[in-house]
Amino acid sequence: MAKVTLKLPSPPTEISQMTVVEGNGKVSLIDTNGHSQKQFPNVSYSIVHTTLGRLRFRVSRLRYDADYAKRLEVLLTADALVKNVRIKPAAMSVAVTYKSDKVSDAKMRSHLHDLIQAASEVVVLKNSTSISETEKEASWPGLQLSAVATTLAVLGGPLGLPIPPLIVVLPIAIATLPVVQRAWSGIRVERKFNIDFLDLMAIAITTFQGQFLTPSLMLSLIEVGENIRDRTARSSAQQTLDLLSSLGQFVWVERNGEKQQIPIQDVQRGDTVIVYPGEQVPIDGSILRGKALLDEQKLTGESMPVLKKKGQPVFASTLVREGRIYILTERVGNDTRAGQSIKLMQEAPVHDTRMENYATKFAQKAVVPTLLLGGAVFAATRNPSRAASVLTLDFATGIRVSVPTTVLAALTYAARRGILIRSGRALEQLAEVDTIVFDKTGTLTKGEVDVVSVESLNPATSRLRVLELAAAAEQRLTHPVAEAIVRYAEAEQVAILPRSKWDYQLGLGVQALIDGETVYVGSDRFLRSSGVDMAVLNGQQKSPNSAIYVASNGQLQGIIKYSDLLRPESREVIRALSTVEGVEIHMLTGDNQRTATAVAAELGILPSATHAEAFPEEKATVVRQLHEQGKTVAFVGDGINDSPALAYADVSVSFANSSEIARETADLVLMQNDLHGLLEAIAIARQAKQLIRQNTGLVAVPNLGALIIAVLFGLNPLAATVVNNGSTVIAGVNGLRPILKSRHHKTLPSAR
Repeated sequence: MAKVTLKLPSPPTEISQMTVVEGNGKVSLIDTNGHSQKQFPNVSYSIVHTTLGRLRFRVSRLRYDADYAKRLEVLLTADALVKNVRIKPAAMSVAVTYKSDKVSDAKMRSHLHDLIQAASEVVVLKNSTSISETEKEASWPGLQLSAVATTLAVLGGPLGLPIPPLIVVLPIAIATLPVVQRAWSGIRVERKFNIDFLDLMAIAITTFQGQFLTPSLMLSLIEVGENIRDRTARSSAQQTLDLLSSLGQFVWVERNGEKQQIPIQDVQRGDTVIVYPGEQVPIDGSILRGKALLDEQKLTGESMPVLKKKGQPVFASTLVREGRIYILTERVGNDTRAGQSIKLMQEAPVHDTRMENYATKFAQKAVVPTLLLGGAVFAATRNPSRAASVLTLDFATGIRVSVPTTVLAALTYAARRGILIRSGRALEQLAEVDTIVFDKTGTLTKGEVDVVSVESLNPATSRLRVLELAAAAEQRLTHPVAEAIVRYAEAEQVAILPRSKWDYQLGLGVQALIDGETVYVGSDRFLRSSGVDMAVLNGQQKSPNSAIYVASNGQLQGIIKYSDLLRPESREVIRALSTVEGVEIHMLTGDNQRTATAVAAELGILPSATHAEAFPEEKATVVRQLHEQGKTVAFVGDGINDSPALAYADVSVSFANSSEIARETADLVLMQNDLHGLLEAIAIARQAKQLIRQNTGLVAVPNLGALIIAVLFGLNPLAATVVNNGSTVIAGVNGLRPILKSRHHKTLPSAR
């Protein structure tokens, strides 16, 4: 059982503490003083839907406070009474399924009220005993054994203490076992002598000669290199991404005229599934009855929600923003469109994650010549010490330590800059990237609606009055355009007037009574059907698609245009990438060709590199084709529809706020949700590549010089070890420069 302590501020200044007691994967909140904590700032919320064992809240703070959403999810997931939690910040929705057999509905409401309030002020969340199963498993103490052997060798050698040789040899022999295993594996499986075989020979010869300090130091450096290298590697077995787990655990269905909640795995073809506002559609099917505004951005890349009615298809992973629909199930799980995207991603090739760079290949190729040279020296001199010196100067140890040290330093530095690079292989590939493919929606654009302009169409009505009426009518509606208008009004410091009577018609618009005026805000069709005189529009060539109209007392007052705007940094980043020699920019989007071409032109992307109306399969195909042309391709995307392309790219890039599947698929995650991080990541990768080249020289030059001396004149094995290990230390310190340097790169280094 583990305990997690939560420190919660309680007005005015005292700090209260609540303890989360874990057991069987669940935790319970208790006050350290034995009574409940309720002294929190008020977080407004409302209960939208309730049935036995399930409550759904609308918490407005979720929309604009990502940290609060994360804290609330932690607290709810941790609660022992909670079976399942689904939080949708875009819809301000929290759905909680709880153990109705253990707590009454009234008590659970009160308990959830406390958690909703508590999440606003949690300032410490520390798990004191969270140890994974793999961490509990005993690891091989190679570094400790070699350290013990080195200490004993120093005490019994230079310091002259009477330590029996067997006591020194024993830890050396045990610490050498992994080297023996890897050497034998190279001979048996790879049919060749590897670096470990070379190390084993040098360790064996110097140990038999009684020069215990030499093999001890070699083993220590080998273990350091292996530990660092393992930390930079990502498991080659990809984590299985299950679509069902990302959609939640329970689904509402209608069977035999009764509504019931069942596990998502039990949904069958032909079932009638009910989806409420703020919930994700769990299956592919067609609407039997009802209508809803569906956010399909994560699946199709389309930023604007789509109104769907009876008979129209709906797809798993799309979000119901408004309305309620009954869906006839046609496809479930991996058979859905989203499931096929994940399947396509899982079929992508899995790359080896260990660094396969020129440095390690060079070291590997030097093994056999070094063995032959050591054998020739022994045959000519009959001196095992001179032969051991040759084997000690093997280039391999320094390279095996300095390369992963450089990689680890680069990954650590990148993490400090808000860039998560998952593996050494990703860093290596990033340094070689010559083609970058961007998804449009949510990557080059914000992925959300913003007001572009507010225009008055009535000389007697000012632009601000048009905005004032629209914001008053649209307040507290969850449609993205309504939210964008309210945000814009607040930014323009326009007062949000009170709204008395109002009627919202899904997919059309809203009618409201404001300042004694009957105000209509919505589409051209909605205003015409409401009797508004739209004659002023007759002179216009065509009504814009991304616009809504504002009318009051039967007269058209103005028009508000909106769009999914580009990220502020997109133009600058594309321009910087385009100036780097060899980097080719492509854009993929599910939008139509006209929209795609307009956005590409604004960003300076060539029409030939713009791919419109691209579904997940087409996106993956474009990436594969570029890869087959010999290009090193990076793909930047954020949705489920991007996951296949992310998986097929040499380097996949996503954002911290992307869909879970895209985030888990990506090799590189920009934690600041800013494309500038991509520029910085490339700069870090290229500097790491340059440092690896430098380190290869720092290791090769002194070892080569010492090798010539050892062959022609002879060199003590300990002196050879000092040269070998000294160059390793220098190269290792040089590799730490990404962490040690004080300045950071904001521009890409010139191509070399």
